[in-house]
Order: sequence, then C-alpha cells, then structure tokens
Amino acid sequence: MITSAFEYHRPSDLAGALSVLEEHGDDARVIAGGHSLIPMMKLRMADVPHLIDLQDIADLKGITITGGIVTIGAMTTQHELINNDALAAAAPIIHEASLQIADPQVRYMGTIGGNVANGDPGNDMPGLMQCLDASFTLVGPDGTRSVKARDFYEAAYMTEREDGEILTHISFTAVEAGFAYEKQKRKIGDYATAACAVLITKEGDKISSASVAMTNLSDVPVLSEAAGAALFGTSCDAAAMKAAVAAALEDIDPTEDNRGPVEFKMHVAGIIISRAIARAWSRA
Repeated sequence: MITSAFEYHRPSDLAGALSVLEEHGDDARVIAGGHSLIPMMKLRMADVPHLIDLQDIADLKGITITGGIVTIGAMTTQHELINNDALAAAAPIIHEASLQIADPQVRYMGTIGGNVANGDPGNDMPGLMQCLDASFTLVGPDGTRSVKARDFYEAAYMTEREDGEILTHISFTAVEAGFAYEKQKRKIGDYATAACAVLITKEGDKISSASVAMTNLSDVPVLSEAAGAALFGTSCDAAAMKAAVAAALEDIDPTEDNRGPVEFKMHVAGIIISRAIARAWSRA
C-alpha cells in the first residue's frame, strides 16, 4: 500500500521543527530514520497530515565524550555508532548491540533517537539505555528537560515524551565494566524473541555492581533490580547465576505471538539472560 497524502517538512534547525510541530499539533509527527513510522503510514495504521523530517538538523547528530560523559545526538545512525572508535572504547556494549540490530541497510538509516523515542518494546536500545542508566534530553515549547531512561517507558508505544517535544540527545556516564548484549531472533532483521543487556563491575573476585535489562519480554523494556541484587557481592558462581536468572524471569511478562508461546519465550529468556551474565562476568 501507499501512504495517504501528507505535507512534507524538512527544517534545518530544531527551532524550525518545533515551530511546525506546535503549529499543526496532533496532525504532525517527526521522523528520524523512518523504519517505524513509514510502514505504519503505508499500512494506513497512522494518518500523518504533516511529516517533519529531522535529517537536516546538524545539532541532532554526532557523538561527544567529555569528562567521562557520553552524549549522542538523536539523529546519529546505528552505522555511526558501530564505526565510532571513541564510543566503542567508552561503551563497547553499544557497539555490540548495534551490530545485532536488523541488517546493514537498516543501520545506515536507523537512528538511536528513533529507536529509543517511540516506545516499541521490540527495539534494542531502550533496554540497553536502562542498563547504562542513560538520560534523554527532551526539548519542547516549555523548554528543555531530562528524563531517565528507567523512567521513560510507560507502556507499549507510550512514553514520558509530550506530543510537542522532540528527543534531542542521549547521555550517560561511561563506566569500565564487563558487558554483554545477547539476543535470540528467528532471522536477520527480526525483532528479538528475547534479548538481555548486562553490565558488571567487580572488586577483587566479587561483583560490586550489576545491571540487567531485557528487551521484548514485556510491553516495556525491563530493568531487573532484583537480578542485579542477586549478583551483588557474589563471585558469579552457579548459585548466584541461578538466583539472578530466576529474579529476572519474575520481572518479565511476555505475551504469545508469532515468535512463540509464553512458555517458549520464558525458556529462551532464561538462556539468554544466563549467557549475558556469564559473558559480562568473563569480561569484568
């Protein structure tokens, strides 16, 4: 199918984008890479009379690392995340996760901002951003505010972003940690049946902090504080691993779909979480 008729806007700065968004209200939507919104428009599941393309806004692009703080522009593509050596050194888990998103064609256009902003529970970056304890910068008619990734997601496709706001940047503190992003999917390009991001730091032979977040296993990304607590202070032995996986499974609520029934998803999730923890520990 093709989309219904719409007016196309391509502002050169953020002020212009906000102006168009404010002028047309509910009739306007912003577009980043287009991999979520355009298919919905083609299927007539979304009617967008005014489409605001953010591609020409230079202030929304790029990666900076200053004083241990990583800041990524919302219009930075997955391809750019993969190929930025400084980011790979400061946050290698992003490099690892980005390589598992869809395929090269998608990664050339897909942006980190689009991935985190629309609240799709199948997207990889929201759970990863919760694992990193990232913050999202939102700019709207009332000014600029920051929202923690861990507070941003309310339900499937529902977030803390107001209709008149644009997500402009993602930021987090770089930390030296063991890391892993494990993902099981049916084929290249598919959403995850289950995915898990893990960061582990240790002192001596004990875990001093652990962050465990999961993707596509509920209607929102899930940060399992209980799983992190189960690992804290342990040497990641079999008992600790078993307790952490059990705690993480208690925090998810998968639904049956074409990727399998709930029982299968729970089984896959347990394996993926266990692998992610083990690999992160081996790198700590």
